[in-house]
Amino acid sequence: MPTEHASAEGGRAAVLAGLGAWLPPRVVDNEEISRTLDTSDEWIRTRTGIHERHVVDPGTSTVDLATEAGSRALRSAGFDRVDALVLATATPDQVCPGSAPQVASRLGLGGIAAFDVNAVCSGFVYALATAAGLIASGVAQRILVIGADAFTTLVDPEDRGTVPIFGDGAGAVVLRAGTSEEPGALGPFDLHSDGELADLLMVRAGGARQRHSENPADYFLDMRGTAVFRHAAARMAECSRAVLDQAGWTVADVDRFVGHQANIRILNAVAKQLGLPLDSLVVNIERTGNTSAASIPLAFADAVADGSLKAGDRVLVSAFGAGLTWGATLLRWPDVALA
Repeated sequence: MPTEHASAEGGRAAVLAGLGAWLPPRVVDNEEISRTLDTSDEWIRTRTGIHERHVVDPGTSTVDLATEAGSRALRSAGFDRVDALVLATATPDQVCPGSAPQVASRLGLGGIAAFDVNAVCSGFVYALATAAGLIASGVAQRILVIGADAFTTLVDPEDRGTVPIFGDGAGAVVLRAGTSEEPGALGPFDLHSDGELADLLMVRAGGARQRHSENPADYFLDMRGTAVFRHAAARMAECSRAVLDQAGWTVADVDRFVGHQANIRILNAVAKQLGLPLDSLVVNIERTGNTSAASIPLAFADAVADGSLKAGDRVLVSAFGAGLTWGATLLRWPDVALA
C-alpha cells in the first residue's frame, strides 16, 4: 500500500519531536546460551551478528518496557501530554485487552486514545504510518508511538534456532503536527502484507483458532529461517525503492539506513540490493538481538547516542516481520536529544 507523503508539500505532516529507549537490565551473552544449547558464540555471531541480548526477568512485561521508553520520549520532547498513544507490539500483557491503555494510564495520560498495532517486526513502521495519518487528518496534534516487545517470552528455551536471535526492549518517539518541509517530517510510507505466507513465522496456539494445544511447541514461535531470510531481504529492498521513488530521492541521497535489526546478513543483503554503502547502515544488533517492534527506535536511540545519526541526515527506514508484513518510510533527522 503505497501512500503519499503525510501531507502536501508545505502542508500538515507528522514530525519526530522526541526519542526514548529502554532495555531490561539482564544481559544474556552467547556464552551463556552455549552452556545450555548445542551452539557457540562463533556460530551465533557469524550467522546473525549478535553477541548479546537483553532479557526480561520474570514479572517484567511489555507494559513495563513500553512505559519506561514512553516516559523517556516524552521527556525528550518536553511534552507532558499527547492526544494519542500507539503501541506496536506482538507480546501484549494479555490477549485481551490491548496493552496501550495500560501504558497510557501508567504515564498519567489516562483518557487519551490508546491502542495496539500488531505487525510484529514491522510494527513500528506501521504504527508510525498510523500516527502520521491521525496527525495529517487533524484527529491529533501530538502522538506517542512506542515499539515494545518481550519477545523472549514467545521463544522455546530449547530451540537453538530462535533463542540466540531474540531479545527484549522498547523504544519510543513523540510525533507532533508540523509541515512536510521541517526536519523530522515523516513520509512517504509504503506498507504491504502477504498472509499466504503467515506460517513462515507463527505462534500456533493461544489465539481464537487454536485456543489450547496438547503440544507445548505450539505456544512458541515457529520460524522457517531460510525462507524468512529470502523474503525479508527482497521485500525490504522493494519497499525502500518505493519510498525513495515517491519522494524523488535517489540511493545516493540516503545518509543512513535504519533497517529492522533481525540479522546482520539481512541488513547487508538489503544494502547490496539497493546499492547502499555498508557504512551507511545503522547497526546495534550485536548487543540487542532482534527486539521485534522495538528494533528500529532502539537503533535510532543508539545511533543518536554514539553520534552516528545527526541532525540533517537523510534517513531511510525499512522493516519486515511476521504476517508477512513489510514497510518503509523516510525522514530528515531532526535535532532531538535522548532524555
